[in-house]
Amino acid sequence: MRHIQTERLLLRAVGAGDAEALYAIFGDPETNRYNPHGPYPSPEHARMTLAGWTEEWERHGFGRWAVADKEEPNRIIGFGGLNYSDYGGQDRLSLGYRFAPSAWGRGLASEMARQALRCAFEALVAPAVFAKVRPANLPSIRVLQRQGFSHHGSLRDIPAAPASLVYISRAPAK
Repeated sequence: MRHIQTERLLLRAVGAGDAEALYAIFGDPETNRYNPHGPYPSPEHARMTLAGWTEEWERHGFGRWAVADKEEPNRIIGFGGLNYSDYGGQDRLSLGYRFAPSAWGRGLASEMARQALRCAFEALVAPAVFAKVRPANLPSIRVLQRQGFSHHGSLRDIPAAPASLVYISRAPAK
């Protein structure tokens, strides 16, 4: 799961060398339009985040990928994958993603999400994958729905912000 190719994407486990790309994407106000926390404040914040993400890979054997288009394999266009996230006091296997604006509208988030679900249900044999999304983030909601996620409720996870919507995708019946 550390290195995967899809039809158009290269997915690889994140590493310390991805800090600049992470800051460029997560520090961009446009990619944070629906994020109440706002953009990453500094490159140092990106480095600290990457250290945590790298630790997830070591601890669990899965985590977030750095995502590149096969046409430009050395240019990171997004980050996404699986991690454990808090859902009202319970850690749940969760899908997350964020892509540079230049990658929007091409179905790349959906392609990455499909692969993440394949890993969750086939390699990890997970019974379900969850996702949190801000209510106004219609593009992300559509990505989840296209991958078979259904609305599962809401979660007050960020103080002084509207509740996040919770979506779930269950493993296919065998």
